[in-house]
Amino acid sequence: MNTIDKLHYISQQSLTFSHLDAIKEALQAGCKWIQLRIKDESEENLSDYALQAKMLCKSYQAKLIINDYADIALKSGADGLHLGEHDLPVHRARQLLGNSFIIGATANTFEQIVRHAHDGADYIGLGPYRFTLTKKNLSPVLGLEGYARIMEQVKAAKIHIPVIAIGGILPEDIPAILQTGIYGVALSGAITNAANGAVAVKSIKQALSVPNLNSVHLN
Repeated sequence: MNTIDKLHYISQQSLTFSHLDAIKEALQAGCKWIQLRIKDESEENLSDYALQAKMLCKSYQAKLIINDYADIALKSGADGLHLGEHDLPVHRARQLLGNSFIIGATANTFEQIVRHAHDGADYIGLGPYRFTLTKKNLSPVLGLEGYARIMEQVKAAKIHIPVIAIGGILPEDIPAILQTGIYGVALSGAITNAANGAVAVKSIKQALSVPNLNSVHLN
């Protein structure tokens, strides 16, 4: 079984820095799990970004996960693929990429978690926690109550798969989120926009390292 980090960094860009700039800053700050998430670009450009991101991650001994594109994940030598709600089914991606590839999938409901777990996903990205501008066509916001309800269902169903909270999460949200049984968190702006990335990442990792008595996960 692939080891899944508790802190996932989702790449983003702005008018002043690129996805690769943001990834390099996150790596320097101490992130070890990077998801390259780029929308509205040609596959040629995405392939180039993925190759450069892989070289960056390799130099920091970090894992690179490609969002959406199985062929680019394979060609770039990435460690894994993350699939959105309307992307390739997990079982099909597994057939294409093999068992050694990490495959994650987005979910907004318990039923989606069940399907992804059955299809062989290594982890679930559950969200959004709150409203965020990072993603278009946002699914219904879950909040703490939504996480608690869904994680109770996961526990009752004896589904043992790491569930990562995602969507507008701030560092101060982490302790309460973990108490729902969530395994880890995916962050973007909270790291990218931090005044001191290294200090922010260290603090986040400390919050994630606190033992969670409600956790339903095996790893």
